[in-house]
Amino acid sequence: HAWIVGDPVIGEGTWIGAFTVIDASGGVTIGVGCDISSGVHIYSHSTARRCVSGRRYPDIDKAPVVIGDRVYVGAGAIIQMGVTIGDEAIVAAGAVVTADVAARTMVAGIPARVVARVELDPGTGHPSFPRG
Repeated sequence: HAWIVGDPVIGEGTWIGAFTVIDASGGVTIGVGCDISSGVHIYSHSTARRCVSGRRYPDIDKAPVVIGDRVYVGAGAIIQMGVTIGDEAIVAAGAVVTADVAARTMVAGIPARVVARVELDPGTGHPSFPRG
């Protein structure tokens, strides 16, 4: 029950929830082992400049989205065109991602901003999320 436009590259073991929109018209790559929660929107194009110019700007802007390996994207999050999200990052539910997200970083809010680091225990591999 996802809506997919274009030909995204989706890694093995990635789960995509219902009611998700993946606009790969400008290119979308999602790594291995990701969880893309229900209602997430991933956009690789924008018609904003074309629209507000009364079509005097004739182009549809496009830029690829790259989501690394083992990335968690919470329900209802929006990822804008041109964004790269690093490995093992977390995007909180409802966040609007307008800029790149570093690996092992947790972002939240509108626009999304860093709220914690993602640390994996070397012995168990279990995650913790220290703030700051």
